[in-house]
Amino acid sequence: MTAIPLARRAAAELVGSAALVAIVVGSGIQATELSHDVGVQLLANSLATVFGLGVLIALLGPVSGAHFNPAVTLAAWWTGRRAGDGPSPREVAAYLPAQIAGAIGGAVLADAMFAKPLVHWSGHDRSAPHLWLGEVVATAGLILLIFGLARAQRAHFTPAAVASYIGAAYWFTSSTSFANPAVTIGRAFTDTFAGIAPASVPAFVAAQLVGLAVGVALVAVLFGRPDAAAADDVVVPHGKHEHHPAASGR
Repeated sequence: MTAIPLARRAAAELVGSAALVAIVVGSGIQATELSHDVGVQLLANSLATVFGLGVLIALLGPVSGAHFNPAVTLAAWWTGRRAGDGPSPREVAAYLPAQIAGAIGGAVLADAMFAKPLVHWSGHDRSAPHLWLGEVVATAGLILLIFGLARAQRAHFTPAAVASYIGAAYWFTSSTSFANPAVTIGRAFTDTFAGIAPASVPAFVAAQLVGLAVGVALVAVLFGRPDAAAADDVVVPHGKHEHHPAASGR
C-alpha cells in the first residue's frame, strides 16, 4: 500500500472530525427548526449521523484509518504498542489535536450555516451518574465493535457497522452516545440541540476513558491476542507509514 505522509493523515482526521460534528450539530439545529417533537428531533439527528458517519469512514478511511475519535486512536496505540504495529506516540500526538481542533471547527461551522452565534457555550447540563454510565457503555461498545471486527478479520464491515452502532446507541444509551472525547469538547461550543455544557465535559470524557479501558479489556477476553494485522488499521486499512515498514526496521 502506498505510504501516506503523517501530515496528510492528520489533515484527514481534522477534516473528518469537523465534518462529523458539523453533521451532528447541524442536523440537530435543523431538526429543532422543523419539529417541536423531541422524539422526532432525536430521530432526525441520529439518522443524519448514521449516514454521515458511514460516508466519512468510507471516504477518509483509506487516508487516515478514519479514527475521528481520540478513544479509538488511544486504543489502537495501546493494543499495538508491544508488537509495534499500532500508531506511534508521534502519530498519536498528531491525531489527537487534529481531532479536537476539527471537532471544535465543525461546531462553529454548523452554527455559521444556521446563522447562530459562532461560539456560544452550551447551557445543556448533562451531569448525572446515569449519563456517565451511558457514556461508559457507549464507548466500550464502540471499542469492542471496532477492534473485535478487526480481530475477527471482518474489518470490511466496519463503516456500516460503526455507523449502525452509533445510530442504535443514540437510542439505547441514556447519554445519546457521544462516545468520543473530541466530539464532546466540540459540542460544548454550541448552545443548540446537540450541545453539552462545558462543566459537563470533564465527567463525560472521564466516563469515555473508562469505557475505552472496558472495551479494550472485553476485546482481549473475547478475541484474544491480535494477529499480524496493523492495530491502527482497525477502522479502515490505510497507508500508515511515511516509510515502508521494512525500511524503518519495524
